[in-house]
This record gives sequence, structure tokens and C-alpha cells, in this order.
Amino acid sequence: MRIFEYDFHLFATTSPQQRYTPLNPNYTGQHYSANPDTDEGTYTQLQDLSPEMKTFYDKNLIRLAEPELVHDQFGQKRPIPGGNGKTIEFRKFNALPAVPADRALVEGITPDGQNYGVTAITATVSQYGGYITITDMLNLTAYDNQMQEIMKILASQAGQVSDKITRDILAAGTNVMFADHGNDGNDERSDLASDDVLTIEDIKKAVRLLKRVNARPIQGSFVAIVHPDVAYDLMQDSEWIDANHYAGSTKIFEGEIGKMYGVRFVETTMAKIWKPSTLPIYGTLVLGENAYGVTSLNGGGIETIVKQLGSGGTADPLNQRATAGWKLNKTAVILEQSYMVRIESAASFGSDAVAN
Repeated sequence: MRIFEYDFHLFATTSPQQRYTPLNPNYTGQHYSANPDTDEGTYTQLQDLSPEMKTFYDKNLIRLAEPELVHDQFGQKRPIPGGNGKTIEFRKFNALPAVPADRALVEGITPDGQNYGVTAITATVSQYGGYITITDMLNLTAYDNQMQEIMKILASQAGQVSDKITRDILAAGTNVMFADHGNDGNDERSDLASDDVLTIEDIKKAVRLLKRVNARPIQGSFVAIVHPDVAYDLMQDSEWIDANHYAGSTKIFEGEIGKMYGVRFVETTMAKIWKPSTLPIYGTLVLGENAYGVTSLNGGGIETIVKQLGSGGTADPLNQRATAGWKLNKTAVILEQSYMVRIESAASFGSDAVAN
């Protein structure tokens, strides 16, 4: 058996600058921008908002964002304590080789000891954020009601950004197989055809790969993250079992829809899609335990920032603008490539899907 244990350390980086990364090309709102020379941003820290209200907004944003974080569920969670830099190091303790049968202990003779190896895997946390501007035309007596709605859409954005960060790192893994039902030797994404949909045979092959390297199941089963278009094809198989048939006796994962062949399936529209031509290609991740690590959302530093009317100083001389926004410190890293298999396939009803 190969046994892997993971530890982590945080190291300060040489650069003190922390910039806020744009979220996506379709986002038309403003982003917090930092001056690289002074590290001062467009707005200062929270002003004129009671600690209780700030805590209330923080908790609501985190609560509303959590359902989006399907890809974070199965990674090692590592919080980021303040003042410890922004680089995480995971340490992997390598397995010891088996002792050959012809090396039995000899009475009275102490054998040579063994050395163990440690592999360091590092990842640097980046900072992300976005905000909404609220004008003074807003009725001040309804400000908090309006803020509730604003926090909902900000939470959705923060959750999707956070989930996409992890997803894109996992989707770049090197342990990949392609749905090939015509036995035509498909070994590239561009070779897949419209009838190369995901089947239970592909799932069985992925499970075989995980078992061959002694990957551990997650709570008794391997887990697959799958797009609804792909899930539809799998549900046509007679071995598919809907989650509502076993939900009473098993703790259900966020987004779990069913299982087959010892694999539990979690569905999300955030599953990776490529479109190298007119045919969308879907990525399904089949995971074992300890395949990857992430910074947890709470410990990773999601923060609500609310600037009320009148807090902008000379930058807002007529008290016309208030803002609400969020910041997130986040990274993810693959810890063991062989503990995760990505299956790329087409889908029966996915011709209009777009790359994400």
C-alpha cells in the first residue's frame, strides 16, 4: 500500500505587493486596483460600518457563496493565517518500498534502517475581487434591503470565481483519458466525435487507473465531478442509482446526484468545457483522496467591503457613491496526479454548450 500524508507551511514572499486580479472578460463592473509602488488601493478599508453589521454581511456572503464551491469539496483545506506570506508548501511523504521476501530478519542481527523522502509542492495565493457602485439616488431607508440583494449577486460572483480557480487547476492535470467507443485510437481532444459520450465503461477504466496506484476512496467511494449534459448520458445506464435512493443512509455531498460502479457523482454547470471546433468537449474529474489541496474559503480570506455614502472623502465630494464588494485569497494545487483522472468526452445534448 502506498501511504501519503500531507503537511503544509507558509512562507513570506519577497514582494509585498498584492494585486487584485480581474475576474473574467465578461464582467463589466469595476475592480479594486492597487498602486504597485505604494500598495494602496482605490478605496481605504471599511469605514462607517459597525463591526456587527460587517460581520453580518461577511457571514451572508460566505453562506451564499458556498454552494458554488463544488470543486473545493474534495481537496485538502488549508487556511491562511495572517502575517504568514502568501505561498503555501504542501509536503508529501513518499511511500517506503516493500521489503522483499528474501530479506527476513536474522535472529540477533539488526538490519539497515531505511530513509524516507519528502516532496515539496508549493503554490502562491493570488487575490481576486469585485464591487458594485451604489448611487445616492438609492432610498437611504431601504439601504440594507438593497444591500441584501446586492450581497446575493456578489456572493454568486465570488463563489463562481473561487470555484473556477480550483477547477481550472484540476482541469490542467496530466492524468487524462478520452472516451473512445469506436476503438479508433482517439488520444487527443480534437479526435473526439459527437458519439464519444461518457459511458460506464469509461468510468470503470478511470476507477481501474485509481485502484492501480492504490488511491484511497473519499468516504468509501471515488467521486466524479460532472456536467449536467454528461450526467444525462450516464443516467441512461441501468447501473445508475439516483441519490434519493440512498440519501437517508449516506451523507450526501454538495451537488450529489447519484452513483454507479462505486463512484458518486457531483453535478455542476461549472464543470470544464473546451470547444476546439464546433463540438464541445466536457471534462469529468474522477477523484481519489488527497489528489489536490486548496485554501479554504473562510480561512483563505474572503472579505466583504462596504463603503457607505460619505466615506469617499475628496474622491466623492458630493457624497454620491457607496460601494459593496468582496475580496478573496485563493489557490489550489494538484498534490498527486495519479489520484485524479480526467475523462474528456462529448455529450448527446451539448452541441450549443460554450467553452468556460
